[in-house]
Formats: sequence, structure tokens, C-alpha cells
Amino acid sequence: QVKLVESGGGLVQAGGSLRLSCAASGSILRVNAMGWYRQAPGKQRELVAAITSGGSANYADSVKGRFTISRDNAKNTVYLQMNSLKPEDTAVYYCNAGVVTFISGLYDYWGQGTQVTVSS
Repeated sequence: QVKLVESGGGLVQAGGSLRLSCAASGSILRVNAMGWYRQAPGKQRELVAAITSGGSANYADSVKGRFTISRDNAKNTVYLQMNSLKPEDTAVYYCNAGVVTFISGLYDYWGQGTQVTVSS
């Protein structure tokens, strides 16, 4: 089984910064793309940023220039550095990863979510 464990959420004032981490563990052969999604109350889950195993990243327009996604392939961990946070960034942030295992092949996994709250 594969587990994604997130950390780093919390409460911050507008203009502040937070860093999210997500580590994949289990019987992993390979981790493909990893990403961060978020879901605000009453809204659909949306992609925030994603990164390939080779390090190519893409971002939602709303976070470009403020958020940076990175990963450590040796640790199967993805990070999201969030700067210049705005109240509209408030949401539950979910980690996502495409993981190849011996038993299941390629499968999409999700973390449990971590709350980010930005006060004005």
C-alpha cells in the first residue's frame, strides 16, 4: 500500500508564507508526476501546481509568481512554497501522486488534506 502524508498547513496573515510537504511511502517502484490541489468551501477541487519526475512544473494562473513546487525524488517528497498569501488562497490542500507499485502498477494516490487559512 502507498500512503501520502502531508504537513505544513496552518493559519497565516495575508502576505505571509507557508511551506507544505507531502511524503509518499510504501511499496513504491517509481513516483511519476506529483502535485497539489486545493478545495475551498463550496468550490470544486482545483489544480494548484504539478511537477514531473524530471522537474518540469506548471502552475494555476492564480498562483504563478507566488507559489513554487519542488520535489526530492530520493525521498519521494513534494513541496509547495507559498509566498504572498492571500485570503482567497484559503482552502484544504491535497497532495496527489502517480505511483507505480509492484502489485497495482500505476495508480493515482491522494493525501488526507491539510488546511491553509489566510486571514486578512
